[in-house]
Amino acid sequence: MTGRDQANRDAPVPSFAERARTLVHTGRIGTLASHSHRVPGFPFGSVAPYGVDPRGCPTFLFSTMAMHTQNLLSDGRASLLVAEPETRDDPLAVARVTLLGSVVRLAGADSIPVRDEYLRRHQNARQWASFGDFAFYRLEVADLYYVAGFGAMGWVDAAEYHAAQPDPLAEAAESILAHMNADHREALRLCCRAFAGMTVDDATMTAVDRLGFRVHAQVAGHWKTIRIAFPREVRSPEATRAALVEMVRQAREQSKAAPG
Repeated sequence: MTGRDQANRDAPVPSFAERARTLVHTGRIGTLASHSHRVPGFPFGSVAPYGVDPRGCPTFLFSTMAMHTQNLLSDGRASLLVAEPETRDDPLAVARVTLLGSVVRLAGADSIPVRDEYLRRHQNARQWASFGDFAFYRLEVADLYYVAGFGAMGWVDAAEYHAAQPDPLAEAAESILAHMNADHREALRLCCRAFAGMTVDDATMTAVDRLGFRVHAQVAGHWKTIRIAFPREVRSPEATRAALVEMVRQAREQSKAAPG
């Protein structure tokens, strides 16, 4: 079994709209699908570094010589797939989002904030951003489909997506996960037992957000994904640490008090 089972489904989670905004915010590269101009009727996939505007719309720096740019100038309808980095053996267990809309070219004052944000994300693009055949573009998101993993997926209203904000822990999540998995694996096992009612043989924290965290745990030879809620909402690394320390202390006290 590969982690398809989920436990503690009642633990609160951010909305799909917020999770999609967070995924797009933390990502840097997606797969852009445009309509082929050369072979009409066929999709054309391209690797696409992207930026993000304040509404969560992906932005791009394209050359007119690129095949996808030629496709988009002929038909602006496109989609962008953004996926979490693979952390386990099963790529279908990771979150991903497909954003659909029309790609439009930006000019004049509209391109300035997009340029600044894009170049902060992609420093090497400064080498060619001023070339005459390059310009900035934006995918005007009209609809999107979010997949959280096995058994959790659905369409997200574009207005809800635009109104949502990335999770406040988005930038710190990687370091939080690395610290917990390197130094506190035993504590994670205790938390699984205390807060999800699951006795696990091994546990790895795979995601964290303002409402809780997700653990990939081995239970009697099978792998399960377990969601554990924080005792309160956290909005900073410091608040996250305080909540985890409190939870581990409580879990240890419960473990000592348990029979046997």
